[in-house]
Amino acid sequence: MMKKLFTCIAIFLISLNSYAEVPMFEIIIKDHLFYPDELVIPANTKVKLLVKNQDATPEEFESYELNREKVIPGNTQAIIFIGPLKPGVYPFFGEFFPKTAQGRIIVKEDGE
Repeated sequence: MMKKLFTCIAIFLISLNSYAEVPMFEIIIKDHLFYPDELVIPANTKVKLLVKNQDATPEEFESYELNREKVIPGNTQAIIFIGPLKPGVYPFFGEFFPKTAQGRIIVKEDGE
């Protein structure tokens, strides 16, 4: 029984450590716009996007290229994991205000 407990604790600590190592980037939604509207992230790395919606209305972070969509209610925030990605440009937009809420994630190799 104790061996199973120690195994579970070890697995938990390993997963907690790998979770903490994921780099985090922040995107803010304000006035139906994304800030920044261009975000540079490293290639071949899983990253965590913290998307804060400062508007009173909901917005949906959506990207066909990233295969992600997430509704973020007004005055809340959400975490979206993406990657690892190859170098390139990955557009995203706000589903509810697609003409104004637009952005790009630019994925670069180190030193680019």
